[in-house]
Amino acid sequence: MNKKFIRALCFASLVCLNMTAAQAQSPPAEKVLRYAFPISETGFDPAQLSDLYSRIVTANVFDALYGYDYLARPVKIRPNVADGMPVISNDFRTYTVKIKPGIYFADDPAFGGKKRELTAHDFVYSYKRFFDPVTKSPTYSDMEEEKLVGMDALRREAEKPGARFDYDREVEGVRALDRFTIQFNLQETRPRFIYSMADAGVLGAVAREVVEKYGDKIMEHPVGTGPFKLDQWTRSSKMTFVKNPNYREVFYEADPAADDARSQEIYRQMKGKRLPMVDRVEVSIIEENQPRWLSFLGQEQDLLERLPNAFAYQAIPNNRLAPNLLKKRIGMERVPNPDVTVTYFNMEDPVVGGYTPEKVALRRGIALAYNSEEEIRLPRRNQAIPAQGPIQPTTYGYDPKFKTEMSEFNRARAGALLDMYGYLDRDGDGWRDLPDGKPLLLQYATQPDAASRELNEIWKKNMDAARIRIEFKTGKWPEQLKAARAGKLMMWGLGYSASSPDGGGALGLAYGPGKGEGNLARFENAELDRLYQQQQLLPDSPERLALMQKIVRIMVAYMPYKFSTHRILTDMTQPWLLGYRRHPTAREFWQYVDIDMAQRVR
Repeated sequence: MNKKFIRALCFASLVCLNMTAAQAQSPPAEKVLRYAFPISETGFDPAQLSDLYSRIVTANVFDALYGYDYLARPVKIRPNVADGMPVISNDFRTYTVKIKPGIYFADDPAFGGKKRELTAHDFVYSYKRFFDPVTKSPTYSDMEEEKLVGMDALRREAEKPGARFDYDREVEGVRALDRFTIQFNLQETRPRFIYSMADAGVLGAVAREVVEKYGDKIMEHPVGTGPFKLDQWTRSSKMTFVKNPNYREVFYEADPAADDARSQEIYRQMKGKRLPMVDRVEVSIIEENQPRWLSFLGQEQDLLERLPNAFAYQAIPNNRLAPNLLKKRIGMERVPNPDVTVTYFNMEDPVVGGYTPEKVALRRGIALAYNSEEEIRLPRRNQAIPAQGPIQPTTYGYDPKFKTEMSEFNRARAGALLDMYGYLDRDGDGWRDLPDGKPLLLQYATQPDAASRELNEIWKKNMDAARIRIEFKTGKWPEQLKAARAGKLMMWGLGYSASSPDGGGALGLAYGPGKGEGNLARFENAELDRLYQQQQLLPDSPERLALMQKIVRIMVAYMPYKFSTHRILTDMTQPWLLGYRRHPTAREFWQYVDIDMAQRVR
């Protein structure tokens, strides 16, 4: 054989061997979960958030005491950083929780270069922050309802001129019995208090050192003990999160129902894997429907959370996956969402607000003139069902047989009601005027995306038919939310998602003490407040259900909100995204999914 050929062959073999060795030594490709939010985030401080998308982030960065089994249906609570289930007194007024030792926050300069262990004191501090007036927490009214002994007094002290909230004063309502034991003492019976302890997006533990270091910038510095930490952030554009190196050893465990074949298969595939399974999560903000849809089709996104309604007939004709998507082995999950879409009326607005008969008649007339079925058929492409009130599907208290006037569309009745109370065309221009002769003009806050524009068209069409002028004030979601909390919007349409399996939380939309926080309509009614407090004390029972329905009927009668629909959501996944299921309540799903890198490369 030619010597030059032999030398060349040996050299080539050596190169191949060296390449193989180098490949063997190179680290595995990074697993990256990529998907998009349709709405901008507002920030990452759990105590200051009320929007869904920011809470999705915080649920994956912070840890609550308890969480939800990812695959169990109906939902099941299980310990997270708690060491076992709480010890609960017979009257449901004392909850004592042990915390697992050896859980650490992600590294941050606030800790001075030391590893910082999670303790009971962190949860005490985190709960107290909701009561600090400086925090201006939109969840304050919800926390106030829990009746933590001594917390209201601490807040009242802090509200005095020149006073500050005393975080160091021990209160009976939430205190650390020792380094790893926290106890909650409640003024009243609270059978569902454990749901509060299971919401990582809101009640995840924050460290005092971090809050004090970053001050007004705390919304930009989420530091938790959860599976991920913030790596990069371009506001309203893109967020990148990486695996938290300090995250404890957690392995995939679940208890799927025996008759849930899909969840059973996911469990067989994932059981025993260490969490999280992905190394990185990239979340883009793509507000317009078409670019978000095309980004998924172009494989730039692994998950399409919430298929835009505009593409429902194209992607899921007859609510089944289209043949072209089946060929690509796209996955689909279609579920009723525990949410409700609403338009609220600002009860303090001089046009649509107020409690006198003519003001109530105006809101009821507007609601009767609005065709929710048309909204479902056109902009929502039949991906929703009519709402009878605020209580969301899959939550306790929702009854599909319960009917109210809320879903009624009756243009003739609306016109007669408005005529009766003096909303007539007094100047002959074809539009209704106020009873005092001034022009009647509705100002409806909205967003600049295509989906909002389609919904605006339904409102415009229906109000034109009722001879009511309406104009739209467009703004970005965070700005509209800020204005809504301040009581500066007349009307705004948005959605409310359940944060627990209990439908009673949705009734808080009309609870007086939550005015300007959860209660954006700023509605006040003493009878409703009394019933609301009463049903909160009761265990789940027919008696509680009856009270919940009374509250709904008061809301229908005064109409501070026009409840329109409950959405049906369709999520889509690329074939290489493994283990995804939409949980009815929990938002912390990043750690439960995996990426098949071989499939992605193919």
